[in-house]
Amino acid sequence: MKAIRRFTVHPVLPDPLQPLSDLARNLRWSWHTETRELFQAVDPEIRPTAECDPVRLLGAVSAGRLAELARDEPFLLRLAEASAELRDYLDGPRWYQEQLAQGAELPAAIAYFSPEFGVTAALPQYSGGLGILAGDHLKAASDLGVPLVAVGLLYRHGYFRQTLSRDGWQQEHYPVLDPNELPLTLMREADGTPSQVVLALPGGRALHAHIWQARVGRVPLLMLDSDVEENAPGEREVTDRLYGGGSEHRLLQEMLLGIGGVRAVRAYCHRTGHPAPEVFHTNEGHAGFLGLERIRELSGTGLDFDSAVESVRAGTVFTTHTPVPAGIDRFDRELVARYFGDDGELPGVGVERILQLGMETFPGGEPELFNMAVMGLRLAQRANGVSTLHGAVSREMFAGLWPGFDAAEVPITSVTNGVHAPTWVAPEILRLRNRYGAVPGRWDSAVDVPDRELWDLRRALRGQLVTEVRARLHASWRTRGAEAAELGWIDSVLDPDVLTIGFARRVPSYKRLTLMLRDRDRLRDLLLHPTRPIQIVVAGKAHPADDSGKRLVRELVRFSDDPRVRHRIVFLPDYGMAMAQKLYPGCDVWLNNPLRPLEACGTSGMKAALNGCLNLSVLDGWWDEWFEPDFGWAIPTADGLAVDEDRRDDLEAGALYELIEDRIAPRFYDRGDEGLPERWIEMVRRTLSTLGPKVLADRMVSEYVERLYAPAAAAQRAMDPGTARRLADWKARVRAGWPRVAVDHVEAVETGTPGGSAELGSTLLLRVRIALGVLEPDEVEVQAVAGRVDTADGISDAQVFPLKPVGGQDLEGRWLYEGPLTLDRTGPYGYTVRVLPAHPLLTTGAELGLVALPTESVGEGSGNAAPLMR
Repeated sequence: MKAIRRFTVHPVLPDPLQPLSDLARNLRWSWHTETRELFQAVDPEIRPTAECDPVRLLGAVSAGRLAELARDEPFLLRLAEASAELRDYLDGPRWYQEQLAQGAELPAAIAYFSPEFGVTAALPQYSGGLGILAGDHLKAASDLGVPLVAVGLLYRHGYFRQTLSRDGWQQEHYPVLDPNELPLTLMREADGTPSQVVLALPGGRALHAHIWQARVGRVPLLMLDSDVEENAPGEREVTDRLYGGGSEHRLLQEMLLGIGGVRAVRAYCHRTGHPAPEVFHTNEGHAGFLGLERIRELSGTGLDFDSAVESVRAGTVFTTHTPVPAGIDRFDRELVARYFGDDGELPGVGVERILQLGMETFPGGEPELFNMAVMGLRLAQRANGVSTLHGAVSREMFAGLWPGFDAAEVPITSVTNGVHAPTWVAPEILRLRNRYGAVPGRWDSAVDVPDRELWDLRRALRGQLVTEVRARLHASWRTRGAEAAELGWIDSVLDPDVLTIGFARRVPSYKRLTLMLRDRDRLRDLLLHPTRPIQIVVAGKAHPADDSGKRLVRELVRFSDDPRVRHRIVFLPDYGMAMAQKLYPGCDVWLNNPLRPLEACGTSGMKAALNGCLNLSVLDGWWDEWFEPDFGWAIPTADGLAVDEDRRDDLEAGALYELIEDRIAPRFYDRGDEGLPERWIEMVRRTLSTLGPKVLADRMVSEYVERLYAPAAAAQRAMDPGTARRLADWKARVRAGWPRVAVDHVEAVETGTPGGSAELGSTLLLRVRIALGVLEPDEVEVQAVAGRVDTADGISDAQVFPLKPVGGQDLEGRWLYEGPLTLDRTGPYGYTVRVLPAHPLLTTGAELGLVALPTESVGEGSGNAAPLMR
């Protein structure tokens, strides 16, 4: 029989056990080993059925067991210690407070928006790397004491659960999540009624949402839930699934996240007294509408639209995570116009002005599409990619927004992602580090660990993975329809003494799940090598609408089903955080073979490295930045060659096989007198001690604070209403007058070498005549840009030399600028001259996307001038 109504009955804890409730409701238990072990002691027999969630565990434990624990003095002592330690963690000063005490000017608070958060498997609100990164960002911010308020959506079905059909085709399942059974608390008003945010929709409809709160250590995570009685059926389903539905559904989700999210933050700060955020950080473009809500708020204070835009931009940080245009949400302009029209959201804010913020009105764009990343960039004064290489890719991808500038000058910087070590490092490795004198923030204690101890630990972790894989494989085959009697072979799957390679991630085509299958005979030979075998554990989910990705999954599954190799290669369905936390420590090598440069960062390899797993990867994402032979191997790529996609895959697969066969497997199996692979162990040690500190989320978040949040807060504080109006008026005047700005004449005279030849170390004196129209000299910057030139006269490795005004205007109204240009390199060399807008509140001269360059007909002086190039 099926229940006609579902609800949750909460346990009544005896008074001595009341601190268990606080410990269970704060998600710090998900990365705090001692707290997890405390809950494991509550009732070890039911622990496996509670899906690692203390809230569900406490709901399942018997009243008799609770009464027994209430009299258990050793347990109560552990509980008191854990409770006191949590209070100290939540209330005591940490890195951020120390910076403030030392005089640093930092934001009072930061609002951090993301469409997904991967904090713990017990709160399944993530699909992949973006959500896991967001979860790690919150945890590291908590550890550092950064006053973050996080905002997301509460998806009642989360992301899908994955199983396989008998023939290996991906199946999706969407379990119903009851927030009352999750580690969440409903935010309520003073009178006890649920707090709500409301969005106006066309046709007089409304979208209501409740606000659920998760505590991620010190960080509140606010999650908006549209499945409430006040909504009509269509609106109740807005927060049904992560990345589900069509364009209109996604637009509503993103309106709720951005606009509703700002309102939720305001409500939270009002209810709790939390400082109002000075900085708003949007993690990918999905939350970009937050800028529109902030413009609406400011419009209510009397600021016009353009002035409000300047104020919003000052305090906004935008992070892009995608290296491909297909990864960006884009909506038809008419759909956006309908939802922001007269009877929709943001009344009083002109819909055409809203559309201008997101339309692809740049060379190569589609003018009828509203691009969420474009809006995010236009409404954020500071933007970044998530690795050095991805920053360069992003500058290329969005260069159309800054016409006239080389991609290198597009104002998108980078902060390389990091991962939260307490979440992803096996407790056994943490304990080993602690035995050898590890201190917080230091990873070099691995240097002192004896070879034997380090190797024995790596084998033990490999053995744990073997046990985990067999259990998951058995469950998967039962789901696929196999009888238990058919599955005896699973008991011999994998071997704790065999070189183990891991590959687990989402399955878009560019990540090339099946590259390892390009030459199946060669792969079989590697798997079944008589003295140096390898074994491979693979996991991954294809998007429910991506049939090509599902075909890749089936191809891999069918190969791994082959009785000849199924003890050496396995595919595990339903990849998620719980599985990943076993995979990373148990693998010896972490494989990553995307099409370069389409990997934004690739943090799974970072998590593996923190566990002493060596990386085998294409030089993409973070690996391009930090690869050293001590840490693993770089797969050679053919991305610079004129070959088709199939040929490229063949070449790179061949390189992968050669690395495994000739370098990786021999090093793993090359044993010294004591039976230890000494060179391999040294690579593990170097990975733990030298690479480890670089990939930490603490490093990432502190970089965000110092390089982006603090400057954004300072800019926001400086942007009072009067300043915002003056800046908006100045920009309007500069844009209107820019067509009359021109470089009229350039001449260069060599001053350093007798005879006038251009030699290394000599100096050119540049003299330039500039027309400024209605602008004044202090409103522009005139620069010489010089460097090596290629055969097409393009300047590379450019240096910028400012030129200064000399005297006033001439009779024709031109201004004379001059300055020295030192020739500091040999070979083909060139320069150009340009004019940029200049204002103290601009972060870069490229901010407005305006530049005046010489035309081909600009006159040049003949005094031994170098050629004018651009």
